[in-house]
Amino acid sequence: MRAWMAVMGLACAFSVQAAPKVAVTDLAYQERVQEYIHIVSAQSSHQASPYSASGQASYNEYESVTSYIEQGELRKFGGDIKGEILKGGMFQLVQGSAYTADSKEDVYDVIRRIKNGAFKGADYVLFGTVSDIDFQRDINALDHTDTYSAVLGLTLVADFSLINTRTYEITSAFTAIGEAQDTKLVKSQDARVTLNRPRVVREVSKALGMDVAQQLAEQLGGLVPGQPGRAQGQSNLPPDEPAKILR
Repeated sequence: MRAWMAVMGLACAFSVQAAPKVAVTDLAYQERVQEYIHIVSAQSSHQASPYSASGQASYNEYESVTSYIEQGELRKFGGDIKGEILKGGMFQLVQGSAYTADSKEDVYDVIRRIKNGAFKGADYVLFGTVSDIDFQRDINALDHTDTYSAVLGLTLVADFSLINTRTYEITSAFTAIGEAQDTKLVKSQDARVTLNRPRVVREVSKALGMDVAQQLAEQLGGLVPGQPGRAQGQSNLPPDEPAKILR
């Protein structure tokens, strides 16, 4: 009996598959940077003239405007995404190599980064890119009062793809959003107001992480924290009826 129970225990242990390993990238972005250079140089001439005891000075000016594309990754919003994914229990997380200024790859060329070993040990890479980020600061008058509301808001929209590191197949793709704001009431529009920017960033990060985890679970058939799950591959077809014997 004990031997049978041991065999059954081993069978159950091997039948349970480990959760796939996922590397979560920081949010990739690129922006255009412009540099303006204005140089004025003076050159003096020491050749004396019959009309002047001093020399003459000449000026040369040089202007240049250069424009280039800067790429990088936002480091502020990855922690909550990883935390919410861990809560769902669908994946194990592994740490990939961060993109740096010395990286030779294009930050958006995630396939090349996978081939170059940036995500060793990962079965999948959750690759996110910033599509829009907007800080807003407004002061609004409240009707029939002498009070103003000072508002600091942040909206972050990012696109995500879950990529198989062996086949490069996109298993899941979606757009997630994080929003938050800090509001304070003041008696005068000219009053100095300090709005809580760190708290706004933290709340946006938390909201973005929850949206990412929820959409991953919905598309892959896992459990969404706080919501009933659905079976993977569930369809809208009616359930099969039991077989009937016709006589």
